[in-house]
Amino acid sequence: MGKLIDKTKAAGNKVAGETKDGLGKATGNKSLQAEGKAQKAKGAAQDVSGDIKGALGNKV
Repeated sequence: MGKLIDKTKAAGNKVAGETKDGLGKATGNKSLQAEGKAQKAKGAAQDVSGDIKGALGNKV
């Protein structure tokens, strides 16, 4: 179950981060763009965490 939760959170963070990054670029808001990039990175980390949990049988 941990894998599914991490993968779902990862997808949400990646989408939200991509949106913030794009809005930041479009409006010239570097702060929003940086926030978006950070959120995308968080999503990528959660994705890896989900992969690890899946490989270890959610024991992590």
